[in-house]
Amino acid sequence: MSKLEQTLTEMLTPAAESLGFEMVGVEFVRAGKHSILRLFIDHPDGISVDHCAEVSLQASAILDVEDPISTEYNLEVSSPGMDRPLFKAAHYAAVVNEVVAVKLRMPMGDRRNFKGKLISCDDDNIVVEVDNEVFTLAILNIEKGNVVPTFD
Repeated sequence: MSKLEQTLTEMLTPAAESLGFEMVGVEFVRAGKHSILRLFIDHPDGISVDHCAEVSLQASAILDVEDPISTEYNLEVSSPGMDRPLFKAAHYAAVVNEVVAVKLRMPMGDRRNFKGKLISCDDDNIVVEVDNEVFTLAILNIEKGNVVPTFD
């Protein structure tokens, strides 16, 4: 998570929680005038469009006052979806034995991308089996991670 994303998470999480939602994570995609700030929220009963609008309204007010992003951007609020993004150790721990896709900030050997079964997780590392080979990856080195939906 970038420094900006960490700041935004700390800034916006209390607002989402005060409305009864879990702030799963924040993602800022830089693309000039077309940059996107994505907030992922969740609730045990699911997320509706009205829930997203409610969080968007609160987040917009905070962002207007604090103004942490100096460029133009669009705000998106959504549920994590089937390909749930994974931001912290607890997220990985919740999906042990599922297939995940992980992109590293710094390559491990000659690769940055790993897609395979999540074998285990602790506070610092995840263990992923890819093509019958086991890799231990530092959570701090993960740029992006998500669950890969499987259909039976």
